Amino acid sequence: METEEHTEIIRASDIGTYMFCNRAWWLKRAEEYESTNVAEMVRGTRRHESHSRTVKGATFLQRLGYGLIALALLLIVVYFLLQLP
Repeated sequence: METEEHTEIIRASDIGTYMFCNRAWWLKRAEEYESTNVAEMVRGTRRHESHSRTVKGATFLQRLGYGLIALALLLIVVYFLLQLP
């Protein structure tokens, strides 16, 4: 018996649109009606991309900081081990 899989991706923006206005969500999904606030959506997308770069940079710096702390601790241990008679 063959079954046809129907996988549809639900994005966070779809949920947000539905929560804000389920009619707007339906118009976009079922009727393929396009929104009139395209400029605002483009601006929002750019803002999210900018925020994503900021978060990635902060994550990198945090990991670098942890790595430097680990390296400093390792050097301290090696220093004290070399001081043993």
